[in-house]
Amino acid sequence: MATLIFSAIGTMLGGPIVGAIGALAGRQVDALIFAPKPREGARLAELAVSSSSYGVPVAQLFGRTRTAGQVIWATDLTERRDRQGNGKGRPATVTYSYSASFAVALSSRPIETIGRIWADGKLLRGAGGDLKVGGTLRIHNGYGDQAADPLIAAAEGAANCPAWRGLAYVVFEDLQLADYGNRIPALSFEVIADAGPLSLQPMLDPVLRDCDAAVPLDGLEGFAVSGPPADTLALLDPLFPLDCDACDAALTIRPERNQGGLLDLPEPAIATASEDFGGKAGFTRSRALAQDPPLSVLRHYDPARDYQPGVQRAAGRPAPGQPRVLELPATIAAPAARALIDAAVRRKGWGRQTIQWRVTQLDPAIRPGALVSLPDQPGRWRVRGWEWRSEGIELSLARVALHGHGLASSTDPGRVGSDPDLPIGPTTLVALELPWDGNPATPVPLVLAAAGSSGPGWSGASLFIDQGDGGLEPVGATGRASATVGIAETSLSPASPLVIDRLGTVTVRLVDQSRTLAEATSAQAAAGANRALLGHELIQFQAAEPLGEGRWRLSGLWRGRGGTEHAVASHGESEPFVLLDGAAAVLDPGRLGAIELATIAAIGLADLTPAESPVWLSGIGSRPLSPVHGHVSQLANGDLRLTWTRRVRGGWRWADGVDLPLNEQREAYIVEFGPPGAPLARWETAQPLLGIDAGEWAALQLSAPGGTFAIRQVGDRGMSLALTLAVN
Repeated sequence: MATLIFSAIGTMLGGPIVGAIGALAGRQVDALIFAPKPREGARLAELAVSSSSYGVPVAQLFGRTRTAGQVIWATDLTERRDRQGNGKGRPATVTYSYSASFAVALSSRPIETIGRIWADGKLLRGAGGDLKVGGTLRIHNGYGDQAADPLIAAAEGAANCPAWRGLAYVVFEDLQLADYGNRIPALSFEVIADAGPLSLQPMLDPVLRDCDAAVPLDGLEGFAVSGPPADTLALLDPLFPLDCDACDAALTIRPERNQGGLLDLPEPAIATASEDFGGKAGFTRSRALAQDPPLSVLRHYDPARDYQPGVQRAAGRPAPGQPRVLELPATIAAPAARALIDAAVRRKGWGRQTIQWRVTQLDPAIRPGALVSLPDQPGRWRVRGWEWRSEGIELSLARVALHGHGLASSTDPGRVGSDPDLPIGPTTLVALELPWDGNPATPVPLVLAAAGSSGPGWSGASLFIDQGDGGLEPVGATGRASATVGIAETSLSPASPLVIDRLGTVTVRLVDQSRTLAEATSAQAAAGANRALLGHELIQFQAAEPLGEGRWRLSGLWRGRGGTEHAVASHGESEPFVLLDGAAAVLDPGRLGAIELATIAAIGLADLTPAESPVWLSGIGSRPLSPVHGHVSQLANGDLRLTWTRRVRGGWRWADGVDLPLNEQREAYIVEFGPPGAPLARWETAQPLLGIDAGEWAALQLSAPGGTFAIRQVGDRGMSLALTLAVN
């Protein structure tokens, strides 16, 4: 904008030349005003948490079921800001992450525990109790001695914090919300309230006294009671006929279960009055019309479908009209649901046959709900009611379905597209520094964090650096991709880095046994394939033989790659192995500081303690490569002459035979003679050669017979490792 304005004003006042000067000044003003700002990720405009519905009842859960629960307490979302600068004039990147702490009520009676948790339909907690995102979960079972949650007590004050005794609830602390659109997701919980088969008795005990309701609810694995007992009984009655007997002190539901067997009714009593039913027969038979619409469909929660609704239809020819559907808030496996609805339809069909039976004396055991047999009448009959008449007692009986009668049927719950419940294993970490590749855009030092896990559900870890004081400073994250890491099970023998090691082999065990290692041709290896860190040495391998259980035997080795030839004889068992395939995370050098004595730590979701690693090959990207091809010769006059060949940091390819640029500000070398750390003599030279006169050499030989020379190249960031020369 300033460029256009200044250019127009300059042209108007002084012509094209002054206009060009104005445009130049305007560009400088624009550069100050419109300088690149940090890039920022998605940020929430509103951080308030949505409130839950007030006054909504919390159901009593029995058995094993799935429930959404009610949010009963929450804090505002917590915002975390992370700024990462890339330097070299590029703008920084600012990212935001959000977490929330809240409590969710699950059941208004105690429970045993909870299993899986789903958030927005995705698995948040596995069956093993592992959270798939960051955060902490605490379960309060709802017992009478339940203590207040420490987080809620700290936020609200101990005097204002209820313990919610008798209410089972969970508390999420700092649940990470990045996977859920930075908001509290829609949650549902697998609740295990009771172990063993379900019975009607505990569902009625809290509200009904002196009630014998020990009715087994065969086929039901879970049930949610959210209303009065009458509603519960009405829901269960089509599948479990719940006849009531109130003749004694206690109310008995389904009294037939207390019978030792069928009760035999006497012969029917004959009536003399023409208007009495049955007349001389003493009974009448009838068949009621079919109910319209008939009950033939059961809708339930299917445990094989992650408790999503399942529908089962009764076997047989469908009746005319729209079938009646029973919506039951119960967990029922598909075969059991099919058997229940088949039995209900069959029971309803048989129950349409009724008999009015007259007796002169009423047996106290023959009560409503009792099962009886009739003389000269097939089948079993249930007493529905009785009535006093002048000619006797009229019993209303309904036919009971025969056991095992009906069509044989099978069913399948179908498939559900749910997230696999993959276990999250602990993190394995190997940090290393790579040699500089000669590209000016490549950061120095180039530090990688290679992390992986034996658990297939591992989704990354946060990275930290410990500078030796025990404090952990964040330096980024590994990302969700797992690197190929492992340990050596055998010790690699020494070999020359100048030729391919065709005899040496090493066996490595990968942390993730599902990972594979590929073979490479010589041309592929020359292009950089199959580079790996093994202890303090960088190697390449051409052959990888699988041995089972994540073990691989590597052969066809290229040794001492990237200037690590000094480590070809330093191998042992249990040293780290990392395949350098680009899967490791690159750490920002601006956040690392000094890494020589630093420790990199990683904390994943399943890590109780941080996984730690020193920085292997620390300093290899900063220091020059050690000189090579050293030679010591003694001249005719007794003088000593040392020569060597320099190497270039970052110059790995020598394509045309011409010396590569030094990549340092100056060429300099330090030569020492004597024991390491306490040299007897020290020289500095700017050329890859050094001359020592005969007298000085003779004095050195007298001081340290058999001594050696150590030659190091001096670089801008440090000195190279030593080239050792012995004088014969």
